[in-house]
Amino acid sequence: MSSDTKSPLHHSFAQVEIPDDDILTQCMHCGLCLPVCPTYSLVGIERSSPRGRIRLIKENAAGRLSLTETFIDEMYFCLDCQACATVCPAGVNYGQLVEAARAQIYESKKESGFWLKKFFFRQVFTSFKRLKFLARLLRLYQKWFEPFLKRIGLFRIIPERLVRMQELAPRISDHFFDETISEKTLPTEQPKYRVGMLSGCLMNVMFADINRDTLEVLLHNYCEIITPREQVCCGSLAAHNGDFEIAKKLARQNIDIFFRLNLDAIVINSAGCSAFMKEYAQLLHGDEKYREKAARITGLTRDVHEFLMEIDFKKPVSPFQSKVTYHDACHLVHTQKISAAPRDLIKSIPGVEYVELDEASWCCGSAGIYNLIRYNDSMKILDRKVKNILQTGADILLTGNPGCMGQIAYGLKKANSPMQVMHPITLLNLAYKNSVRNDQ
Repeated sequence: MSSDTKSPLHHSFAQVEIPDDDILTQCMHCGLCLPVCPTYSLVGIERSSPRGRIRLIKENAAGRLSLTETFIDEMYFCLDCQACATVCPAGVNYGQLVEAARAQIYESKKESGFWLKKFFFRQVFTSFKRLKFLARLLRLYQKWFEPFLKRIGLFRIIPERLVRMQELAPRISDHFFDETISEKTLPTEQPKYRVGMLSGCLMNVMFADINRDTLEVLLHNYCEIITPREQVCCGSLAAHNGDFEIAKKLARQNIDIFFRLNLDAIVINSAGCSAFMKEYAQLLHGDEKYREKAARITGLTRDVHEFLMEIDFKKPVSPFQSKVTYHDACHLVHTQKISAAPRDLIKSIPGVEYVELDEASWCCGSAGIYNLIRYNDSMKILDRKVKNILQTGADILLTGNPGCMGQIAYGLKKANSPMQVMHPITLLNLAYKNSVRNDQ
């Protein structure tokens, strides 16, 4: 993106995250994006399709359309799943366009809930200390107050939206990941690789067990693991919601921290985080001080499945009997174009019966905080996903993104299904442990 000068197409845009003209004009309006767009499939309205939204963005950029309620609603009705980018014959980077539009909306302060978002992006996600403080309060509530309120029937009288938020919120981990490990962790044998690990913000406090599984899997594959104490949120949540100032600030902090570690790779188990860190070079391409360092970090960043396949990871040797299926997280399959690696990893586990999921790359409706702010739309999308999952007859649904895990678990619970939801790395770690037990 460029924000140095305004072209005729941009004279209405604020000087923040302005997309290049060639991105704005690249769309041929061929319509191949329509069948893969979840929101268009819901309403069948042209403006709620990728090409319809691109037209709205063009009109706004050229000054022929203001930031109306309809414009704002459409930019946030979009899940930013980027399925359209996967099928686009012209290679339109739709994600850049919709996030540029959201940046314009954010600058205007016209979006509903702007000040609440600003508080969380700027005061909570910029500080692990504050994030963990709030997480501890939420853990206390989930363990003690929530069961009490349910027993006395208070949930029957509080607003339904608050009940939904509680049900959708992942449980806070008993112990935060970064507080249970050393900054450097060594395998029992001679290390072959030196890797950095992003502990993440929500992964650190809500999915510490997945982080632990990831660390153990990397150790099993002869990795020396550096988990920097000073690391911060990757910045994806802020960027996806239009706050590029904070996203860039967080990116620069992580770049400074990881750049000096002399790593072979930066390994990440959350699809949204790895996707965004791979975009650091594009995010900071106009920053002379950070341009080259950002490109270096982008080049080092690996999704954990991708990394394990690159190093020809150790395969479990003992059978681990289970019937599984796999959901493609949008930021893994569409943004990073990683589809085969997780499947190959899963199929490498002896005893696993793999069943392909119909519409595996169709969005589940989580999309960051989409399921909280657009609950009804999110649930319609989730219903389609859950229907396909149940048809597999699997024991375990596997997926590589925490938002997807929480959303699908919620949908399966609503459907009264006993199916487990698990990260592929957790399954691999269980298989490793099973092999160790059988060797003893």
